[in-house]
Amino acid sequence: MTNVISVVTAVHGPSAEYLPDAYKSLLDQQLPEDWEWQWVIQEDSETDTVTPYVPDDSRISFGQGRHGRAGVARTLALSRATGQFVKVLDADDMLTPGTLARDLAALQRPGICWATSRVLDLLPDGTKVGFDQDPPEGPIERGAVLEHWTAHDFRAQVHPATLCVRRDLLLALGGWMALPASEDTGLLMALDAVSQGWFTAETGLLYRKWPGQSTADAAHAHEGERSARMAVVEARARALAALDEWRVEA
Repeated sequence: MTNVISVVTAVHGPSAEYLPDAYKSLLDQQLPEDWEWQWVIQEDSETDTVTPYVPDDSRISFGQGRHGRAGVARTLALSRATGQFVKVLDADDMLTPGTLARDLAALQRPGICWATSRVLDLLPDGTKVGFDQDPPEGPIERGAVLEHWTAHDFRAQVHPATLCVRRDLLLALGGWMALPASEDTGLLMALDAVSQGWFTAETGLLYRKWPGQSTADAAHAHEGERSARMAVVEARARALAALDEWRVEA
């Protein structure tokens, strides 16, 4: 029997032109024997602008839905994800060779429920820039990401765009948060609150920086909305972390 890792991608019109690069990075993956990938692409709208960029490959499932932003599109995509594990790949990003195999190796370690890896920003001129707060390779204990995030102006030491996670746990947590942005950070904090993760020090993702990406929008940095997003992300994570206490009291 072939095992499947489902790669989930949310896409909208402006980012569709980068899908071929994301696809090439999938073609470059070498998976362990008896494993294959499935690419689930979900358009965050119902237009004719994305379809021309979707490759013709039987391993690809393409769907459309009402506009709700990236978190809604990814969660809708889960209806077609058949894999035991779900890997995030934004439409404008690219995996590095070996990423999926490294994620699978991490997730098959005892007690590990999610995995992340080093990321490099890919600037418009082709320059690649790393992050100076990467943790050491190895397990990430419950609560460690939230602790770092709250102490560093809501910037985590691992990047949610590199996430690979057990599908059953992802579904149990409700998918991505219902937020206009930071929905992936919300999921990462929830995972950190209830389970142990893993960080791979080898670069796993090229994170494209370009003017049309949602994080470049001025609204993304609006202080009032940002404060509200961070507050609800933190409150949810702390509530999840306290579930064990609730069970004891019950």
